[in-house]
Amino acid sequence: MSQAKGGTRACGISPFYVMEVLEKAHELEAAGRDIIHLEIGEPDFDTPGPVKEAAIRALTVNDTHYTHSLGKPELREEIVAYYKRLYNVDIHPEQILVTSGTSPAMLLIFSALLRAGDEVIISDPYYACYPNHIQYAGGYPVCVPVREEDGFKYRKEEIAKRLTPAVKGIMVNSPANPTGNVFSAGDLADLAGLAEEGRYIVSDEIYHGLTYEGRDHSILEFTDRAFVINGFSKKYAMTGWRLGYVIAPREFVRPMQILQQNLFISACSFSQAAAVAALRECDRHVADMVELYDQRRRYLLGRLSEMGIAPKVKPTGAFYTLANVKEYTGDSYSFAFECLEKAGVAVAPGIDFGPNCEGYIRISYANSLDNIKEGLNRLQRFLEMKK
Repeated sequence: MSQAKGGTRACGISPFYVMEVLEKAHELEAAGRDIIHLEIGEPDFDTPGPVKEAAIRALTVNDTHYTHSLGKPELREEIVAYYKRLYNVDIHPEQILVTSGTSPAMLLIFSALLRAGDEVIISDPYYACYPNHIQYAGGYPVCVPVREEDGFKYRKEEIAKRLTPAVKGIMVNSPANPTGNVFSAGDLADLAGLAEEGRYIVSDEIYHGLTYEGRDHSILEFTDRAFVINGFSKKYAMTGWRLGYVIAPREFVRPMQILQQNLFISACSFSQAAAVAALRECDRHVADMVELYDQRRRYLLGRLSEMGIAPKVKPTGAFYTLANVKEYTGDSYSFAFECLEKAGVAVAPGIDFGPNCEGYIRISYANSLDNIKEGLNRLQRFLEMKK
């Protein structure tokens, strides 16, 4: 992967390697192979019933037209109530822009925030698409390597020494993809203190609700100089509904709205109706999913510890963990395909998530416990074969 100018900046736009693993896995399955999928970052649960029922009602009354470009007022009001209920923060419906998933949300944020040459600090490892969205908007992602022994969380001093007038944003993702680690209130307060004049925190909160020890904290508890990215895909098992939202500082809402009108017009009308039901009626459904995720998480971490590849700090959020396979390879991309071919287990190569993630694989526990057990049995035999 090529190095952008300045030495510490992240690479140019690159493929999403986990999708290449998935595509190869599908080829093997079509040829009759049994593959255990531990690579995909998608809930394995069905969308809750009240969400589907709300969508059907919306379709029945022909709620199939364009909505307000910011999103349905009813949904934005419900998001306001949700953030008040969970985080005790006060936002206004006019600060919310409903989008067709969180990827468009990032595109709108970085397009409004950045000018050519501006910089955004991101951790390494990072979600694979962050650098691509930043660079597409004309900015540069500046990588801050984070350490396994720190739970892959920023050290404030490592950010501080990279701060220049060109830095317009600091990206935080908690619970995090690919690490599964969660930032504490103190961690977020430290980051919020770096949001000075001309600089903002960009907080990806899409995995909120999938936290197994303690509770989630929003960056908005600590600063209003922040953009929040959130949505319905992960917590509510609604990946195919393509619905997210941005909570933005007021001065950015109108520029982002203009971009939305030109690029997307509005988010899907009946998906927005379904999202209102998710926020109002699905706490019990989420609690049931979280209980099962946590059972899988605890089993997975125990097995990885037995294999000697568990991370030094256990992840407590999302549905991922990194496994340290440096003893077995320095090329996680080749390792992932070898594991797929020889063991029938699909995992995500660490290099997908940044140069500092080389030597790791990401394992998703968004699969049944039986499949996870079988996948880990196969992985263990594969590792023993490589010794």
